[in-house]
Amino acid sequence: MDLPQGNRTPDGKINELSTNRGYIVVTKDADFVNSHLVIQQPPKLLLISTGNINNRELMTLFSSSIELIKEGFGSHDFLEMSNTSLIFHK
Repeated sequence: MDLPQGNRTPDGKINELSTNRGYIVVTKDADFVNSHLVIQQPPKLLLISTGNINNRELMTLFSSSIELIKEGFGSHDFLEMSNTSLIFHK
């Protein structure tokens, strides 16, 4: 999905879109973790905690984890993906 203001779209607008449209927010931004934990926005969150990796490595990581990610969101609202693991947060 293209964001209305691209990379300048405010977090509040992203939270609103994710809530209204049922989107999962995929981010490296800890601000979304805080808002998810405090006010449940965004309703579903995938935190990327890989540090600095290139896009090809990130896409490879996603590809190898996508089935587990889909399964995880069946029972959890907050997942965290690192270079070596997928963490299911309560």
